[in-house]
Amino acid sequence: MTGDLLGTCRAIIATCAELGLSVASAESLTAGRFIATLVDVPGASAVVRGGLVTYATDLKATLAGVDADRLEETGPVDPVVAAEMAVGAARACVADIGVSCTGVAGPDPQDGKEVGLVYTAVAFGSRAQVLEHRFTGDREAIRARTVETMVERLGEFTTKLAFGPPAE
Repeated sequence: MTGDLLGTCRAIIATCAELGLSVASAESLTAGRFIATLVDVPGASAVVRGGLVTYATDLKATLAGVDADRLEETGPVDPVVAAEMAVGAARACVADIGVSCTGVAGPDPQDGKEVGLVYTAVAFGSRAQVLEHRFTGDREAIRARTVETMVERLGEFTTKLAFGPPAE
């Protein structure tokens, strides 16, 4: 793990601990790497509740609570699916914040979605913010960049919770 990524994880754990907030994840293409990255920080157990590895499409519905009809209609690589995964992770793990990812790491496209298309989401309560990403590189690079992005997004979110919007 790079120093910047570890530093961001430390800040997330410290901020969440200070605010009394907990975190959970639902991960697809990263298969648990995001939550594993967070728990590399000593003291993470005060904040991290757990994670769902929903690599198989049906597990997104059964574990994370994603609407099965939506999965049938759009497939797993979809912004609404990402949002529902984040909300579902928080609900299933009884956490305050849910973080999720779904996408195509490759080497081949999936359900007509190109390699590198990834959606990440951060949920608080029943609301989630989703971002679309178009990563490049091989399978490993896409998965690593997804984890980095999830950490960065959670770091930005917790900083805003702790300190409010940036000063103008």
